[in-house]
Amino acid sequence: MSLQGKKALVTGGSRGIGAAIAKRLAADGAAVAITYAGNKAAADATVAAIEGAGGTAFAFQADAADPTSQRAGVQQAAAALGGLDILIHNAGVAEFSAIGDDTDETFDRQFGVNVKGLHVGTRAALPHLNDGGRIILIGSVSGELAFPATAVYSATKASVAALARGWAKDLASRNILVNTVQPGPIDTDMNPADSEFAQQMTSFVPLGRYGKVEEIAGAVSFLAGPDASYITGTALTIDGGAAA
Repeated sequence: MSLQGKKALVTGGSRGIGAAIAKRLAADGAAVAITYAGNKAAADATVAAIEGAGGTAFAFQADAADPTSQRAGVQQAAAALGGLDILIHNAGVAEFSAIGDDTDETFDRQFGVNVKGLHVGTRAALPHLNDGGRIILIGSVSGELAFPATAVYSATKASVAALARGWAKDLASRNILVNTVQPGPIDTDMNPADSEFAQQMTSFVPLGRYGKVEEIAGAVSFLAGPDASYITGTALTIDGGAAA
């Protein structure tokens, strides 16, 4: 129960990596709020799972691509929890196409959610975030590696790591630690380990398998906890050695 008494917000926490993070933080003692873009059933299921295990959880609809909605979601979460100690930005989108097929719309949508959404949400959270708090951004190994048809997505995730490095310096005076977690191939319902694409991706992973959402959640819980008190401005890549 290393996070006992802490108050955490996980954006994009209805399923996949976000849901696993929310459940792990709750299991470690934190009261948790999640936001979701549109899948209320999945968000309710995550809340029910946390409450069924004896934890405290809330869910609020918020579209990270809409600054007004994003700010409202953060404010609702902070009000429900009575403040914030931990902010996890997990909400993100990915649209893969080569430069010849990219459009202004796909560019704006990915940067709107993956970068501006973080910027808006963090600014909204800061008045509610206690000194000594944690901000953890979920980036991607794609921010360091180049794959075909992923240039724009990769650019957004490189930007995520850059924001964390800068914010770590901006917020050091408040002892708010800011770090990035960069998952590689992870088994989720949107990227299942048994798909044909996964078989191709696994060939690039020295450990020879997809990661599990729980493995990402464990790393996030560590960074949110007391043992990570001297870690800030760092990107932790969790990819089975793919980027090594």
